[in-house]
Order: sequence, then C-alpha cells, then structure tokens
Amino acid sequence: MYCLELAGEDDAFAACEARSAASGVEVVAPGVAVAKGVVPERVRTLAYTHRASELVGRTDADVGSARALLEAARFDASREGSVAVRAHDVRGSTGVSTGTAERELGQVLVDRGFSVDLDDPDHVLRAVFSRGPVDADDALSRPADGPSDLDEADVCTLGWLAVESVRDYGSRKPTDRPFFQPGSMAPLDARAFVNVAGARPGATVLDPMCGTGGTLIEASLVGADVLGSDAQWKMTNGARENLREYAPEGAAFELLRGDASRLPLRDDAVDGVVFDAPYGRQSKIERHSLEELVSGALSEARRVAPRAVVIADRSWREAALSAGWELEALFERRVHRSLTRYVHVLDAL
Repeated sequence: MYCLELAGEDDAFAACEARSAASGVEVVAPGVAVAKGVVPERVRTLAYTHRASELVGRTDADVGSARALLEAARFDASREGSVAVRAHDVRGSTGVSTGTAERELGQVLVDRGFSVDLDDPDHVLRAVFSRGPVDADDALSRPADGPSDLDEADVCTLGWLAVESVRDYGSRKPTDRPFFQPGSMAPLDARAFVNVAGARPGATVLDPMCGTGGTLIEASLVGADVLGSDAQWKMTNGARENLREYAPEGAAFELLRGDASRLPLRDDAVDGVVFDAPYGRQSKIERHSLEELVSGALSEARRVAPRAVVIADRSWREAALSAGWELEALFERRVHRSLTRYVHVLDAL
C-alpha cells in the first residue's frame, strides 16, 4: 500500500488523475489518498499528486498516535542506513506541531538503530496529518451535480518516501513560449488533463482544437505521440513552433488544419482525445454554431478514441451522452471569478 499526498484543493479531481499512475486509489482525508500500487515513472508526471510513500500505517492525527504506530511497526531488513523525518499538516487542518512530530518520530527511529541525516538521508519517513470532511464515495468521483455524502476524517499516515512528482511547470509559462495567445491553459492543468485522457509512452493523444499546443506539449513530455488540429493555420503553425521548443528530442508530433467535427482520421486511430471547447463565443469555423461544433467534435472523438477529456465553460453532458460516451465524472473547477471549467471525463460504452 502507498500514501499519496495530493495537491490543490480538489481532492476528487486529484484522485482521478492519480488513477492514471496508481491502482486502488481512495481519498481518506483532505489532501491524502491511499493506493494499492503505483507506477513510479508515472507518478513523476502527475500534476496534482506531490508524493507517493510506501505506507507504514495509518492512525489518528496527533503526535502520540503517530509515535505509537511507528514504535509498533515492523521494517523490512533492507531499510537500513540514515533517515530523516518530514512532517506535514495538510492545509493547517490539525494544528499539529510538525517540528515536534519530526523530533519524536526521529527519536523512535534512532532508538531502533537508525542514524539521522537531515541533508542527504538514505530514507525519508513522511508523516502526513489531516483532518476534515472527505467524500465517502470517492472511489470514482461522482458527477458534479450528483449527491454529496461527506464523512469527517482524522488521519495520520506514515510512509517511506518512494517517489516525488517533477514540479517544473513554471519553466513552460504560456507567456514565455515562442507563440502565445491570451487564454492559453496553464501547464499544470494541461498535464492533469492529458494524464486523465491516457497520455503515456506508447499512446497517441489527439487535441482537435489544439490552439497554441499546451496540451500537446504536456502529452509529449510524458512520452505520448501527439496529433493536433485547429481551424486556423495561425494556431497550427504556432503550436508546431511551441512543440519544437518544448517537446523531448525525437518526440513524434503532427499538426494539421482541420474541422474538429470532421476529422481526417480512421476509426480508433488514437488512444485518447483532449480538447478545450470554445468559451462563450462562436466557432471560428463559420458554418458551425458552437453547439454544432462541440456536438460534432464529441461524436468524432468517440469515433477515433476510447477515452476523452473535454473542458468547457458549461456542461456538455447531454451532447456527450448523445455521442455515445459514458460520463465517468464531471468536475467543476473554478479558474477565477468569471470562469469555471467543467471537466468531462468520458469513456466508451
């Protein structure tokens, strides 16, 4: 078992992304999930998970309980050498003194024969304290308009750090790219969306409304082959320029100008589709209304892929169902005062 330290405020969405890199993910407290297994290389690519640790155990969110748990724990024979303890109070929810927790848990480890090295330890023990409401039915996130059933959690997890995600999104700010247009999606969110859609080595991901190519960049960085199209030559040319700047050396990518509702692709041509639908405006393809464009794009996505993530400023639930998709989850993610993104996670029936 593993403990996952989730990022951000939307634990259900973070858990949804984490399932692309871990099995049996369940949120157990605010900012904390457990998993039956993880793929370390995939965890490193996650946007909304900070760390995965091999779970020692779980107890109440206070230092005394954490110390008792560690004193009773059995360690693998390979767990030798120097250690450091790192404690975290999720969102300041428990009021636990992390310094006290680190000292007391560190003393337990010293008493059991470990040496302490705070700068370059062989092993790091993570103590994560969290308290607050958690969705009891979070094994798969309910649609955003579904019922809510919240339980109160009071949890401390102890675990040996196994892998951390790479937090390099600031190096790819949209405004720093060779080609930029206002409204470009933040790399952190683009990474999460492509992960949910199934981006990984050996997969092919399509964005039929690729804009400046932000989702394509993130999908290529996790090892996927990427294909993008847009109604405007300006966008496809700009996205190509951005991919040349950011995609890994030797990465496979292709850009073309096209109509998202009439894709020049064979059936089942790709593994996943991601697109950010136009927000509150008419399509640049003059012969379509916005409804026609999005409905057509959903139908085409269903034809060419078994999974899709669609982002919009409203729910397109009925159009997705009409196109033959099953709605796995629908998240409402507030971006700023005047924009809430609706994130549709779609699977083939």
